[in-house]
Amino acid sequence: MKPLLILTLGAALAAGACGTTTSDTADTSANSGNGAAAGGSAQPAAARAAAPARPVYREVTIPAGTALPLALTSSVASDTSAVEDAVTAELTRSITIDGRDALPAGTRLAGVVTEVDGSGRVKGRAMIAFRFTSLRTGDQQYDVQAKPLSHLAPATKGEDATKIGIGAGAGAVIGGLLGGKDGAAKGAAVGGGAGTGVVLATKGREVRLGPGADVTTRLTAPLTVRVRMSEG
Repeated sequence: MKPLLILTLGAALAAGACGTTTSDTADTSANSGNGAAAGGSAQPAAARAAAPARPVYREVTIPAGTALPLALTSSVASDTSAVEDAVTAELTRSITIDGRDALPAGTRLAGVVTEVDGSGRVKGRAMIAFRFTSLRTGDQQYDVQAKPLSHLAPATKGEDATKIGIGAGAGAVIGGLLGGKDGAAKGAAVGGGAGTGVVLATKGREVRLGPGADVTTRLTAPLTVRVRMSEG
């Protein structure tokens, strides 16, 4: 009798223990599920609030004929540069379209030397020509169609005439001292020839432009660039 009572009591206690464990486990699982659901809905909202604003861009067209004031950042010279040598420059002021800076000051331009003539003797005058073919603003690079720039050395005709005159005058003085009027005439002819020889042997001035030299080109075709407008 006692063994049977003990077995019955033990079975009842075991059943009670199992019921409690199952219920607790279910409650815990339900609570965990509800917490995950709540957290899952909160996280995307927080992520959206923390996401940085994206910049908004608009395309702006700079019309043909627009002047681009530049300062060279490289050197060019009629006696040292060669065709296809690189030339670089920066905008000295911004280009504004509809009240916004389409190209800010400091925009970098790049191009090449297109023609070079060193100074000649008597008739030749030194010259150098170059044009810009691209520009970079921010992280964007654009092809550019711009007017070629050429620089011509100043004429030296006045200086040449002075040299020839000095030669003739000196010859006349020497000829006059040696042989009167006839000697003076002959001396002037000889002296003038000597002065001309000096000019023939002397090259004219060269064209040299260094960093910081101001130059201005113009667009020969419209240029469309992306301009940052605001944060979206």
